[in-house]
Amino acid sequence: MLVIGGTGKTGRRVVERLRDQGIDVRVGSRTATPPFDWEDRTTWAAAVHGMKAAYVTYYPDLAFPGVSDLIADFSQVAVDAGVERLVLLSGRGEEGALASERALQAAGAQWTIVRCNWFNQNFNESFFLEPVREGVISIPAGEAVEPFVDAEDIADVVVAALTEDGHNGATYELSGPRLLSFHDVAQELSAATGRSIVYEPVTPDEYGAILEKEGLSQDFVELFTVILDGRNASLTDGVERAIGRPPRDFRVYAEAAAATGVWA
Repeated sequence: MLVIGGTGKTGRRVVERLRDQGIDVRVGSRTATPPFDWEDRTTWAAAVHGMKAAYVTYYPDLAFPGVSDLIADFSQVAVDAGVERLVLLSGRGEEGALASERALQAAGAQWTIVRCNWFNQNFNESFFLEPVREGVISIPAGEAVEPFVDAEDIADVVVAALTEDGHNGATYELSGPRLLSFHDVAQELSAATGRSIVYEPVTPDEYGAILEKEGLSQDFVELFTVILDGRNASLTDGVERAIGRPPRDFRVYAEAAAATGVWA
């Protein structure tokens, strides 16, 4: 099986689980052998050669302009090479991601869509790591609430879709068990770390300046402004439907992450 983004938040967890099951896994990344690069189409054929299934992820986000064309072309290359099953990591509430979903579905393989947003692990493995360490989380979220979901749950759902029958044609919208504001998140992180961590909302323009300073894409400003409008302020049963258990709570995640010393 091919795992694109096999060193990322969900991808590396999927790789670990598949290998634990004794499945031959090919990691799709620029540094792998053979390499895989979304921006270099000449790498695609070798990456999918001999693969029967693939987990498809795109960084930084599936909803960014032009990505659906890449997904369409890659999916066709994969199917032509004999890939029979495609599992796509998509965004919940992202209109721009729907085109990528349709492109993958049209390729002719069995497919499963896994939609989610706001990973818990963004706070210890991604762009909120340093803000948590510094004690101030700034984002243009206002008082919005989000159903933060754990990457461990996502990986379990993806592995089930890759390895089990019964998931073909399914779209799973994943969420955690609680709706949390960023104020709530800051309180949970404060309790887990024993430090004071606060949430300070900013305007989109102010957040754009933060992204520029950190060398991150300005496309996140528009994306966050859109998906934080309340469209995802509801809980789903996707985790339970896919794997038969409830999702992991943010508090459990925060306590486990704090115990590693990552926020010290």
